[in-house]
Amino acid sequence: MSPKVTASPESGAASDLPVIAEVVRSGFVECRHRGSVVLLNADGSVAFALGDVTAPFYPRSANKPMQAAGMVRSGLGLDGELLALTSASHSGEEFHLEGVRRILAGAGLDESALMCPRSWPIDERAKRALIQAGERPSRIAMNCSGKHSGMLATCVSAGWPVETYLDPAHPLQVRIRETVEELAGEKVAHTGVDGCGAPLFALSLTGLARSFRAMALAPEGSPEARVVTAIRTNPTWTSGSTRDEAMLIGSVPGLFCKSGAEACYAAALPDGRTAALKIDDGGQRARPVVMAAALRRLGVTSSVIETQLTTDIRGGGTVVGEIRSVGI
Repeated sequence: MSPKVTASPESGAASDLPVIAEVVRSGFVECRHRGSVVLLNADGSVAFALGDVTAPFYPRSANKPMQAAGMVRSGLGLDGELLALTSASHSGEEFHLEGVRRILAGAGLDESALMCPRSWPIDERAKRALIQAGERPSRIAMNCSGKHSGMLATCVSAGWPVETYLDPAHPLQVRIRETVEELAGEKVAHTGVDGCGAPLFALSLTGLARSFRAMALAPEGSPEARVVTAIRTNPTWTSGSTRDEAMLIGSVPGLFCKSGAEACYAAALPDGRTAALKIDDGGQRARPVVMAAALRRLGVTSSVIETQLTTDIRGGGTVVGEIRSVGI
């Protein structure tokens, strides 16, 4: 029997959402991406909203900083690069894999405890190296293995069972859900299963923005501040050495950000200014372009933001167009 499908709670069809990015080739718009964007002022008021910013959606891996905060609240004792790794959608580079092994070893566990799916690394060089070495897809190479190792280490620290750590009713997942709801200022609208097998909590785009703002403004030493500090100071551990998120964090003092599957993205500054976006069709190519425009509208500038405002489109080996934001 097929599982029951709940209709999307969105107020309108995808075609009702505004175009927020377009692909231009040789002076001709050949593709459009629709979606939603919300920007918060430093005081938490809405500075700008486009599309539907109140309907629930799955933030996917953009939820990871809040999940990591829930782990720290539950007793996870990591800081620095390893705490950043628990918030990661990592590229599967060697330092990421070694970091996951360190987290597991610190909890007296090994890779066999991971319950995320087997996968190749996101990073193509890392993938090719493993293939050339005769390796096969593994759980540790899966981009969420840092989060899973953090969940396991939290369970060991708290004395909770590790075999059922992905069950939504597990004490860890209950604590994480409570943390997400507190930071977002709203109840989780729906609980699903993420690509890695962990519980996935639906929020509004405004709720996602509020959660990033709350973490950016958290008092020093708090679980939330520890996670934000780890991400800010170790951006390649949260994504990868060639990823656009790491470059953005490195170019804007105090900014922390996290993207997710299906083209969602949130970023917050130390003063509370925050941006969150969702590309409705999941087109990742539009994600960094729209975020760069959103941050610029908030008054944030950097060389990387200027570079990410457009993405080149090539034809015949030369640049013939661009991906650019619209209406922001």
